[in-house]
Formats: sequence, structure tokens, C-alpha cells
Amino acid sequence: MVAQPVRINGVDPNVADRGPTALRIAVGGQLRRLREAAGITRDDAGEHIRSSHAKISRLELGRHGFKDRDVRDLLTLYGVTDSDQREMFLELARKANEPGWWHRYNDLLPHWFETYIGLEGAAHTIRTFEGQLVPGLLQTEDYTRAVVAVRHKSPDSVRRVELRRKRQEILDRPAPPKLWAVLDEAVLHRPIGSIAVLRAQIEHLTRMTDRPNVTIQVLPYRTGGHPAAGSSFTMLRFAERELPDIVYMEQLASAIYLDRRDEVGRYHEVMDQLAVQAAPPTETNSLLHEAAAAL
Repeated sequence: MVAQPVRINGVDPNVADRGPTALRIAVGGQLRRLREAAGITRDDAGEHIRSSHAKISRLELGRHGFKDRDVRDLLTLYGVTDSDQREMFLELARKANEPGWWHRYNDLLPHWFETYIGLEGAAHTIRTFEGQLVPGLLQTEDYTRAVVAVRHKSPDSVRRVELRRKRQEILDRPAPPKLWAVLDEAVLHRPIGSIAVLRAQIEHLTRMTDRPNVTIQVLPYRTGGHPAAGSSFTMLRFAERELPDIVYMEQLASAIYLDRRDEVGRYHEVMDQLAVQAAPPTETNSLLHEAAAAL
């Protein structure tokens, strides 16, 4: 009896729109499913490509680039023999290795933030708490320019503003991520740039709340203490079930990424509590209008 050739399931056509990081995650997930369907361990797969189980794990999580030889060898090991299927998969792997749009700004970006931009573009859901500034994805160009002017005294400010505007384009793509932002009320009263800039920024937030994929809540002063006092953080969730949620916290000269289940679970609890303490979206809209009118 001749064994049936193994077929590769198609990759969601929207994945490529999410950037090379998302495509790398999708290709890695497909490799994992092929390996598991073939009943092959990570150790055996690693040995087959002259490497280790750790590299197989990184490949399957989309945290490592793909070498043609490795992909060919793994497809053979997993029983994928159809030439058209193999070439289609190899082409996806090559596209996943291409630099992201942010590569042109790599002279401005620390490596730890390049990683974040790729993950942000790949995320299905973005939940963020901000205690000081409007989150980057929700900033107006003038507000961004004022933030950049405070942080960077250099002639690169125009490109830094452009970079942030490019990041915001993920909210306009055909299958955008869901963005859920909780803002401390202090954000609405900190005059970044000028009063006029802040007013325009708050008015922009009210318009953003009309989008079906954007939820904004304000955490009013009247709530008193809250579990995220003194910090800001972002949680990224991916459509691929095998990928863990990631918590991102930016510091002055570095960033922290958390993906251990117990650590991420704690941040989930805090984010849920913040959402309960914050004004609901309808009341938030009133708070935004009042804040803009008071300026």
C-alpha cells in the first residue's frame, strides 16, 4: 500500500499583511503541526537538521529565520513530497525572512524595540495601560512631534514621527488588530507640546472610539489607587493558539518581555481590574469631551 502524500494546509492570506513577523509565526506553526502529525519529537527533528530541539522550538514559535536547507530537510522528514507544495512553503519561508518595513529606520531603533514593532504588527489583540502619555498607536502627529522633541534632541525627529505614523497603519489594514487602551486621567491633563496640541489629541481620541476595533477607557482620579500605579505596559495576544501572550514594558534604555504563563497571568488580572475600575467606553467619551472643552 502506497502512503498518501502529506498536504500542507493553506496559510491565512491576511497573515502577510501583518508583516514578516506574523508570516514567520504562521510558517513556524505549520512546521509544528506537520511535525506533530508525523509523530516526530523536537529532539529528532533537531538532529535531522544537524541542530537541537531548542532551534526547532524557536523555528516553530517564529523566533528564528528559516534556512532553505533546513526547511527542505524538515519537509522531507515530515513526509511532504509534492514538489508544488514544497515550493509554495519554501516561498512563504523566504518571504518570512524579508526585513520588515521598519528596517529602513533601524538606525533609529534599538534592537529591543525592533522586536516589539514586529510583534505589534503580528498581534491579534493589543491591550495597553498608559499612565503618562497617549499610547503611540493613538497619537496625533503634533502630539508625537512634541513627545519626540522631549526625548530626542537630534535632527532625526522628522523620521521618528514618520516611524510612529507608519506603526499606526496597522489599525487601517483590512483585518486590523483589536486595540483596547486604558488611560489614566493624568494623560488628559499633561500639556505635551501645548494646550492646543493636547486639545487636538483628546479630540482625536474621541474620533478613534468610533472605530469598531478600538476601545478606549479613562481611569478617573476618583477611583483612587489602582494595581498598576507607577507603571505602563502592553499585552499582545496572537491568533496562533500555540503562541503565548506577551507583556511588554519599556524602560529608558531597554525593555522587558514576559511570556511565562504565571507572569502574564498576573498582568491579565491587573488589566481586567483596570478595565473594571475605569469608566466604561460611553462614559469615557463624555470625559474626553469635558477634558477637551476645559482646555
